[in-house]
Amino acid sequence: MSLKPDIIHLLARARADLAMGLPVALSGAEGAALVAAAETIEAPRLASLRALADETGGALSLAVTARRAETLKARAYDNDLARLVLPKDADLKWIRATASPEDDLAQPMKGPFRSLRGGDVRLHRLALSLAKAARLLPAMLVLDWPGAPAAAREAGLTILPAEAAEAAMRLASPPHGVVSARVPIVASQAGRVHVFRPEDGSEEHYAIEIGAPPRDKPVLARLHSACFTGDVLGSLKCDCGPQLNAALMQMGAAGAGVLLYLNQEGRGIGLANKMRAYSLQDQGFDTVEANHRLGFEDDERDFRIGAGILRKMGFGAVRLMTNNPAKIEMMRRCGVEVTERVPLMVGETAQNRAYLATKARKSGHML
Repeated sequence: MSLKPDIIHLLARARADLAMGLPVALSGAEGAALVAAAETIEAPRLASLRALADETGGALSLAVTARRAETLKARAYDNDLARLVLPKDADLKWIRATASPEDDLAQPMKGPFRSLRGGDVRLHRLALSLAKAARLLPAMLVLDWPGAPAAAREAGLTILPAEAAEAAMRLASPPHGVVSARVPIVASQAGRVHVFRPEDGSEEHYAIEIGAPPRDKPVLARLHSACFTGDVLGSLKCDCGPQLNAALMQMGAAGAGVLLYLNQEGRGIGLANKMRAYSLQDQGFDTVEANHRLGFEDDERDFRIGAGILRKMGFGAVRLMTNNPAKIEMMRRCGVEVTERVPLMVGETAQNRAYLATKARKSGHML
């Protein structure tokens, strides 16, 4: 048995390093690069990247998604992303203002931006995927430079083999059961909480099992994405808290069911980015527009996680409590039969009426 970390360990390190402001080296057949998150890099390391670019002739750019580029009125020559040339006088304030939309309306004239075109962009694409996986803004400083791995080795930075990283990130990480225990809850005294830990070291997920549902019949189930503001604070801006409670109460009344509590806050963008989206909604943008201005897609969640947990628990068929057709489709694609959709129409308020209408109009929710 080798003590050497494999690609899953290296990816976990890379996510943590980027979140703490450290650069990471990417190395593949298409070249090599040092990458750093625009959101977390500090001035001294930015200065070091600039110095390396000047010394080596490497190209230093800011990679943003096509969604963010559209807001910035920058050319996305690479289809799904844009590589923005850093002006000579671009400091940390410029980089963060370009990466984050919070002050777009107050400072609308950020450009003009010049986008690079031509050449291989797979490392830039991988860098943006890493930022999303780390729950950071999808905006990455990328220094294209063949000497990146050697420099990273000397500095003690994480080095990722690009092809292996891309392949690993396309796969759903298998969930492993850690522990389960009886937890009597308001909905049912026959409650049990199961903790699942993904193999890739990302957030844990939980299954709340009500009663003892038989494994050979469709189970009443819900895939519920964590919502700190709705589930814990009782926010009126969404319907998450009422959906969570209503689903558990319905399972309790039926005597059996399983609710998967998936740590995919803010449709998979993390709580910090969700709060950024909320600040944009206060400026008049709807929930989908806010995500796009941040550089994300409408929904960044991975519902394969839920299917994996259900299969681990022995369930092959569900009566799925949802208004979201994407959950039904993903369950079926992952081999979990959906025998019935059980609507969950609760939680409409004056404050979230427009939000619910947007989910129905733009995301296809059956409301």
